[in-house]
Amino acid sequence: MQKEKCSHSWEMIDVTSGLIVMKKCFHCSKVSTCFISHKEPPLDPCHEGGHFWNFMESDESFHFNLKCSKCGTLVKLDELVGLMMCTGCDETCEVDILRRKLELEHTRVCIALGCRPIEERKRLPPEKFAVLQDFFNQRCNSPKSCIKLVPHEMLQEIADCYAEVIKDEDMLLAIAAGDK
Repeated sequence: MQKEKCSHSWEMIDVTSGLIVMKKCFHCSKVSTCFISHKEPPLDPCHEGGHFWNFMESDESFHFNLKCSKCGTLVKLDELVGLMMCTGCDETCEVDILRRKLELEHTRVCIALGCRPIEERKRLPPEKFAVLQDFFNQRCNSPKSCIKLVPHEMLQEIADCYAEVIKDEDMLLAIAAGDK
């Protein structure tokens, strides 16, 4: 007998509030992003490998994992730093070009921010990215309103991006419902 495939119903679990932290290496000018689960940003410079990180900024956010309420499948999103909604700050940015194109379809573009520098950190694998996209779209209240999730690699320069950080579960659900 062939096992029937689950039509997943994803829910957030392990929700933790904290900060998205951006640091810049004064040696190579690369930008680092990470999520920390406390409210005090690390202001002291630190040394990591060949990098000398100095604090740039932080923004309140949250972290979560996803679990299917039907089959119990757990997806840990350790590579995800946070979520941001594109606000159209740079008309030459690939993300904003996509945002303008999808705006007519009432589709909002959100960025799955991962750890940076991109070439030195683990990325959100395609399977987890697909689950995250599915989670967003199962929450859309209208067929005329949905969310297109894009990887942070599409951003030209994270330090110049003014996308709105999704700060908490309520804000995320409001965006998914088309209320934001």
